[in-house]
Amino acid sequence: MTRIAFSKLSALTVIAFSLTMAGCADQGGIRPQAQVRDVAVLDAGQAIRQAAGEAGWPQRAWWEAYGDAQLNQLVTRAVAGNPSMAVAAARVRQARSMAQSTHAGELPSAQLDVSMGRKDWSDNVYYGAAFRDKLTWNNTATLGLSYNVDLWDRNRNATLRAEDEMHALAADARAAQLDLEGNVVRTYVQLALQYGLLDNTEALLKEEQKILDLAHRRFKGGLGTQLEITQAESPLPETRRQIEALHENIALIRNQLAALLGAGPGAADGITRPTMQLQTAIGLPSALPADLVGRRPDISAARWRVEAAAKGISVAKAAFYPNINLLAGIGPAAAGGGLFSFLSGPNLQTTYGPAISLPVFEGGRLRGQLGAASAGYDIEVEHYNALLSQALKGISDQVVTLQSVVRQQVQAQESVQAAQKNVDIATRAYQRGLTDYLNVLQAQTQWLRQQQIVQQLQAQRLASYAALQTALGGGMQDGSSAPAEVAAQ
Repeated sequence: MTRIAFSKLSALTVIAFSLTMAGCADQGGIRPQAQVRDVAVLDAGQAIRQAAGEAGWPQRAWWEAYGDAQLNQLVTRAVAGNPSMAVAAARVRQARSMAQSTHAGELPSAQLDVSMGRKDWSDNVYYGAAFRDKLTWNNTATLGLSYNVDLWDRNRNATLRAEDEMHALAADARAAQLDLEGNVVRTYVQLALQYGLLDNTEALLKEEQKILDLAHRRFKGGLGTQLEITQAESPLPETRRQIEALHENIALIRNQLAALLGAGPGAADGITRPTMQLQTAIGLPSALPADLVGRRPDISAARWRVEAAAKGISVAKAAFYPNINLLAGIGPAAAGGGLFSFLSGPNLQTTYGPAISLPVFEGGRLRGQLGAASAGYDIEVEHYNALLSQALKGISDQVVTLQSVVRQQVQAQESVQAAQKNVDIATRAYQRGLTDYLNVLQAQTQWLRQQQIVQQLQAQRLASYAALQTALGGGMQDGSSAPAEVAAQ
């Protein structure tokens, strides 16, 4: 880098020389290769097209559609108490401070330097003869002013890049909150499923106990055998074991909910059985996928990072051109005399004038920086494009799953009714001695399996609805909203 003082060359000569040298800077034809994909050109697919227009975008508190007051409280407590929310807010505050620091490069700066020293002069007659054998003060005070003339918008683009990164981190904070809300709901759905399976298994235990009591009565009446009693007793321990395992699952899921709240396991003691009911129809907003970019916080974050990477390219390009600074300084300076004698008027000195720095030979460093910035832009663009495809896939998957689960629930309920009828018939036949216990056991096993399928389908429907709402953005704020609001929340 060559630094040329305007005190030696005229301003026009220096500027002309600088621009000539800058024109020789070779950017090597380096430019980005990726292109931002327009979401409107993506084929949403038949499932999304069929469901579009049947519903609006998710409400902010979309989990209230389950009609469970306890769930509403858990989500609110998780957002307020989970450490990940505090970390996300701190990152936004940190990015805001970094943006403020970067913005300072666009503004004039002033710095005061004061140096005060006591000097014992040398006895050498050729050095400091006037102050031989004396102790004097050597003091200076300078107020320096500087301003970078940002002709190529390097400082401005650096500030904009920092602000874009701040917006991206704010969108990341919203994405983290949406992910936390979805995790709480899905975990709560699993808790509801375990309670449903517990009901089924306890009902099976009662039926098995009835069969055992019937076997004892048949044996006492001379109609049964000890083998029938043994056969009726054999499934009871396994059923009790399954009940104990379900109680364990319930306790573990409660602990998981407590962890999502950011609290200790004791917070799970007050969590009672869920009462979730979902009557909401399956549907998608008619503006999908056009408005998806502004609704999904993770896509908004990716979009902001594309903008930040574009500003990074501008910063890297500006490094090829001259950097001009306006400098000025004023302050007293004196050697000898008393402690404050240097503050007198005759000791005042001033300096001022522009200065320029220009890259002449840097071994390819600037081209390397520009190439890295361009490649970074391509990475962010392709990441954004991939998110668009994955977002539409996730929405389509959940729509397909919800529609299929609704149809499966109807069929599963019919299977439960048929299995219950089979149990009743087998039990009456066994009571009358027309069949053996194995037929009863087989009918009960089939009934339990169908009951479990019903419970699992219900849980799958509840969880898929939560996944669909989060895939649509969960009612979060648009990605262009002020990041300060997220940090405050």
